[in-house]
Amino acid sequence: MKTFPNNQPIRLAMIGSTIGNGHPYSWSAMFNGYNRELMTKECPFAGIPAYLNKQPADTLTIPNCQVTHIACVGDGEFTAEHVAKCSLIPQVVKNPTDVIGQVDAVVIATDIGHQHVERARPFVEAGLPVFVDKPLVDNEADLKVFTKWVDEGRAIMSSSAMRYAKEFMPYRISTHELGELRFASITTAKKWETYSIHALESIYPILGPGFLTARNIGTKERNIVHLTHRRGIDVIVVASADMYGGFGCLQLCGTVGKVQVSFSDTFYAFKTQLEGFIQYLRTGTRPFPFEETAELMKLVIAGIRSRDEGGRLISLDEIRAR
Repeated sequence: MKTFPNNQPIRLAMIGSTIGNGHPYSWSAMFNGYNRELMTKECPFAGIPAYLNKQPADTLTIPNCQVTHIACVGDGEFTAEHVAKCSLIPQVVKNPTDVIGQVDAVVIATDIGHQHVERARPFVEAGLPVFVDKPLVDNEADLKVFTKWVDEGRAIMSSSAMRYAKEFMPYRISTHELGELRFASITTAKKWETYSIHALESIYPILGPGFLTARNIGTKERNIVHLTHRRGIDVIVVASADMYGGFGCLQLCGTVGKVQVSFSDTFYAFKTQLEGFIQYLRTGTRPFPFEETAELMKLVIAGIRSRDEGGRLISLDEIRAR
């Protein structure tokens, strides 16, 4: 892939919108800055100006990068024109493909997995690097498409910001003080299809690869998923539709000790996530292997499949990325 030296500006396009997802506002602001008065008064997602307004101006943005174009095709409750005014984006385009030839990379800021292959396809085929919001996919067929593209050398990256949550970072470095881990749990609100990846990617860097099975004994509104890991760890992931007070509650229990930690710093997680993509563009080195994303997508898919099949135990081996 083409890389961009540190002194070379990177032009980004922000693409897409889905209901309940305000990333075009917040992510663009982390590159461009923002109109504080307009964002505070008019952003349809009150949490975004709440955390943006707390940030010092000199650490708000990622240097030498700009969202230069936006196209908000989708079902979101905002227009591209409004995002552009709030987040200082100079060009609004009607069709996402209009940005080809005008930008260096594309950010697909939507969270419906089964839409991502077709949203990404024109940019992948044009040779543009693409960052895809979580989850990358929610079905096996689309996982195979993205894996094929990555195997061909296409520059594609996807993650949840929770991979970068600073509250969980110490336990990604070491859980030695807890002894051998035996149990972990993590919680989230909203739907399994869109938000389970936040919970899964919170815990994945702590446990590492090696998930074996998944069983969802819940419902579409209350997903309760038991995962097993090759290290002998049982994991419970809960995604309950209206459990907004329980987002990002992590528990780790080992043979010697235990810890309970809650996520809180949204801005840090989002900005660090985006910085990871920019470093990938500048160095050509992924911040983590795509195989981790593939395993995480298998967990998302397994949770859906198990629930839809009456709680059947799903082996991750039955879900193929290739």
